[in-house]
Amino acid sequence: MDNHNQQPFVSAIVLAAGKGTRMNAGINKQFLTLKGKPILAHTLDAFERIPSVREIIAVISKNEYGMFERRILKKYRYTKVRVVPGGEERQESAYRGLLAVDPDCDMVMFHDGARPLIDRETILKSIEETKVYHATVVGVPAKNTIKVIDRRGVVSYTPDRQTLVEVQTPQTFDYDLIMKAYRTAIAEKAPATDDATLVERIGHPVKIVSGHYNNLKITTSEDLMTASAIIGLKRQKSL
Repeated sequence: MDNHNQQPFVSAIVLAAGKGTRMNAGINKQFLTLKGKPILAHTLDAFERIPSVREIIAVISKNEYGMFERRILKKYRYTKVRVVPGGEERQESAYRGLLAVDPDCDMVMFHDGARPLIDRETILKSIEETKVYHATVVGVPAKNTIKVIDRRGVVSYTPDRQTLVEVQTPQTFDYDLIMKAYRTAIAEKAPATDDATLVERIGHPVKIVSGHYNNLKITTSEDLMTASAIIGLKRQKSL
């Protein structure tokens, strides 16, 4: 985009095709209830309420389409959500979502469906920062000391914690940039665990957007309890 004051057409890709085996819940963790609503519905709500997010691409496992329609789409009446089938790995799912965005898309936000506590301020800040830097990732300072180890489990060195960031989502990019990064990775068969890594591979800098520790990814039952407590505290403060 040439004019930074102009609002871009933003497409949010919500990745919800993961199996979530660590939860041991019998169903995809994103359909579990958090304060009376499926985890994934909380996530979709956050993007549905942002005017500049013009569409939401929900990437869902094909065998969970029916559950998604019954428990989320029909019940909460989203106006922006479209569904595409996920792939075997996150990278494939993200690319399928990318291929499904509107032709008018200027900017793409990738977000984990299992991060239901993403807040409006962080989404808006990511959009504004991406208008300037073209590639951004939400992150928080690392709380713990990190050790780099070798194959034997022996410490190789200890990086300076002040230079370390725990990466979250959303990860936001100019559409043309992220499409180039994905197509390059596919051509070179280069795997990555997040979208920013693919942009880094083609030599483009990625700006960190300051996030919140509350924006946790629900992976275990303990995470679910923590998220429930956070929502409860927020509701108390708003009374």
